[in-house]
Amino acid sequence: MNMDAPPPPMAMSRKRYTRMTFFWGKNSEILFTGWPGTNGGYYALAIIMSFFFALIVEWLNFCCLTKTRWSRKSIVFTRTVLYTLRTGLAALIMLALMSFNSGVFLAIVFGHVVGYIFFSRKY
Repeated sequence: MNMDAPPPPMAMSRKRYTRMTFFWGKNSEILFTGWPGTNGGYYALAIIMSFFFALIVEWLNFCCLTKTRWSRKSIVFTRTVLYTLRTGLAALIMLALMSFNSGVFLAIVFGHVVGYIFFSRKY
């Protein structure tokens, strides 16, 4: 066995780069490779879901599902679950924003604004 032989050539792979500036258009990748791609229907679904995820995060910021008559353990458990859900959704929103798609950005901003308007009224 010859130890001085160069390694076999690697198969050529196509490198994929994401955009690093905001852009308009439905041809993008949001959260998953190849999704929504060039499909306008999936892009509309991604916009709608981004809006609703932001809306849900705002609801979780202001909701109070615990009752004073509950035990301390059940209150802590419920608040922990809600906090975990809010943090997970906020992380998904942040990752969707990193697609640098202007439509996704605006949907998320409007989702937060609408959620704040509706759910902060009780304070």
